[in-house]
Amino acid sequence: MEQKNKYSIIVPTYNERLNIALIVYLIFKHLRDVDFEIIVVDDGSPDGTQEVVKQLQKLYGEDRILLRPRPKKLGLGTAYIHGLKHASGNFVVIMDADLSHHPKYLPCFIKKQSETGASIVTGTRYVKGGGVHGWSLMRKLTSRGANVLAQTLLWPGVSDLTGSFRLYKKSVLEDVISSCVSKGYVFQMEMIVRASRKGYHIEEVPITFVDRVFGSSKLGGSEIIEYLKGLSYLLVTT
Repeated sequence: MEQKNKYSIIVPTYNERLNIALIVYLIFKHLRDVDFEIIVVDDGSPDGTQEVVKQLQKLYGEDRILLRPRPKKLGLGTAYIHGLKHASGNFVVIMDADLSHHPKYLPCFIKKQSETGASIVTGTRYVKGGGVHGWSLMRKLTSRGANVLAQTLLWPGVSDLTGSFRLYKKSVLEDVISSCVSKGYVFQMEMIVRASRKGYHIEEVPITFVDRVFGSSKLGGSEIIEYLKGLSYLLVTT
């Protein structure tokens, strides 16, 4: 018998009390006929995010919403590794909790993977049908410039290197993540570059990225410096 696919959706959180209930509701709304679980990796949010997740567990069931907290902020890459340990699906979705990644695109990711057999499906802002909503011109230019610079130097074969809305075959994610060393903003770029170098089949789905609805952005000047350092590192090591 053909194996029925299950999708483990890893959602790292830090101070997302105002967003987490809505993102969970939207995931359930758009994946009605899909077997999935949501793994919330919360890094000790002081705003009560975990209490909201516990209420959601009572509503949807602890088998559908897994709260796997950590004591403090320990970085995005290690959050995915932590979530991966608890994933029971054969596919893993990584997405942000701040509503910048709309769950309405999840069926498109799943359909694209099913049609192509891709190891990775990544959302992209930089093809026809994709875009960004709610960003200042400066932030758009910074993001676009970062991608163009990385495209020119690394030739990864994908249009959106720094996006963090992706679907992976679980075995592929485990393989790629084990060879990554970057932290923070650079981590997503290293993941997709390493996957490309390893020869994995990568497909893209156009998405519109919406700036966070509630809370404050965690991207600052230090992340941009880290990005440039990471780009140099990948240029040398891949």
